[in-house]
Amino acid sequence: MRIAVPAETQGNETRVAATPDTVKRLIGLGAEVAVQRGAGLSSGITDADYEAAGAKLAGSASETVANADIVLAVRRPPASSLAGAAKGVAVISIMDPYGAEAALGELAAAGASSFAMELMPRITRAQVMDVLSSQANLAGYRAVIDGASEYGRALPMMMTAAGTVPAARIFIMGVGVAGLQAIATARRMGAVVTATDVRPATKEQVESLGAKFLAVEDEEFQQAQTAGGYAKEMSKEYQAKQAALTASHIAKQDIVITTALIPGRPAPKLITADMVKSMRPGSVIIDLAVERGGNCELAKPGEIAVTENGVKIVGHLNVPGRLAATSSSLYAKNLLAFVETLVDKEKKALAINWDDELVKATLLTRDGAIVHPNFQPKS
Repeated sequence: MRIAVPAETQGNETRVAATPDTVKRLIGLGAEVAVQRGAGLSSGITDADYEAAGAKLAGSASETVANADIVLAVRRPPASSLAGAAKGVAVISIMDPYGAEAALGELAAAGASSFAMELMPRITRAQVMDVLSSQANLAGYRAVIDGASEYGRALPMMMTAAGTVPAARIFIMGVGVAGLQAIATARRMGAVVTATDVRPATKEQVESLGAKFLAVEDEEFQQAQTAGGYAKEMSKEYQAKQAALTASHIAKQDIVITTALIPGRPAPKLITADMVKSMRPGSVIIDLAVERGGNCELAKPGEIAVTENGVKIVGHLNVPGRLAATSSSLYAKNLLAFVETLVDKEKKALAINWDDELVKATLLTRDGAIVHPNFQPKS
């Protein structure tokens, strides 16, 4: 059994799919692990570190994946990079499958069995494999650090002989994993924190972290959560009421962090241009949903925009990758936990149970076809 870890091909991707620790454990499963030279450098992992862990170093992507039974990656690798891999190679990564039917078709045509880690079901057994949680947690933390850096003022209240410095006001929009970590981090740094979300279950979570909850708590609000724990798309009427409530609140905030995403849909617009105009000069907006179109109407992917009234709108791409060493460590453990379920530990060979609920939930392509029901090619 050969497991390949090629270098990432997307320019802004600093993470890597294996660490020396997970390489050792993969070898313990009976695998030979090949890592492309330089794959871990952006995460602070040298080729020597991998070699000391028992990995075999390969000079190119094609050499890395040659005869591989499993390919581990952070981002979906192009189908062309799998040439030379074993027939039916299991490709495991963050696949970003929504709207990518053509790319999935190419993976299918290449004969790959591809698995999307972000589709892992949120059940107890799969918690250790939940890449959305591990990476969003770090994104929420980093959002506060970036916000504090761009804000240019102190966050906690400080009483000094020269006068009192007021605490910064931070508003978190969207209270998933990223939002909760942002709340916790902002509170630890001494800010006055408020937060909002359309899911009623989040109110108690927000308040347990010492923040104040802000939402229109009507009948629709009470039903605004799917069985899987995700936010539902709200009606235009509710969105208008919520926007009116948040508009007056945003005008008083120093830092606003938006984290709202609905799987498979563009990011909902939560902050309009008029709301941005109402904010004070020097205020900061951190848009964590910018890769999906952004929660802020004026956010620009990959840019820090400054408006005419002096508001900074931060649209960093790949925020978890801004903490590459930590995010790679967690992501690699997510992958390892999933790979362990795909391997026969006695025979030390790949033995995928196609009836396993984890496999069914994450499998996108197999035997030359797109098999996941949510991503069939549009006729």
